[in-house]
Amino acid sequence: MRVADKAPMVERILNTADRLFYQRGIRAVGVDLIAAEAGISKRSLYDYFPSKEALIEAYLERYTLPLPQIGASPAAQILGAFDRLERMFRQDGFRGCPLVNAVAELGAGCEPVRSIAARFKEERRAWFRARLTEAGLVDPDALALQLLLLSEGAIASMLVSGDAEVARGARDAAAVLLRSAGLDA
Repeated sequence: MRVADKAPMVERILNTADRLFYQRGIRAVGVDLIAAEAGISKRSLYDYFPSKEALIEAYLERYTLPLPQIGASPAAQILGAFDRLERMFRQDGFRGCPLVNAVAELGAGCEPVRSIAARFKEERRAWFRARLTEAGLVDPDALALQLLLLSEGAIASMLVSGDAEVARGARDAAAVLLRSAGLDA
């Protein structure tokens, strides 16, 4: 089978795994169910992913894509990240961050999953840091961490309260932090 032929099947398997793992949990979903839902045999699934662990890692890696950069000012891009959170919160079936969910479910002792999740969170902090550096902040590290914590806190609050408005509260707090750093928010 050519590599080009594999891509659509890999995407179909990953899309199925994404939906099922996110909705039901990683431990609750077996490869039999993923194969059946993807319309392939379990053996075929294993042709693409040699183990459930490999499938889990590929599923989580899909979330490590960089946040978009738009033509807006760095402060507007940062605030836009909180606007995206609110849109996510308003989607049916929102269950939080898939990477945090995976670490919580599989335990911090599952090193590949913990490593992917840690890299994802670091990439988000670095994205905030890069926007702050673009805006001219000399020492953006502390503020980048604070913005990441606001984002993470909004996700946790949404899961507990079910109130998508917490994203707006986090956005407002981010605007206050940006203004206090001298950025036009």
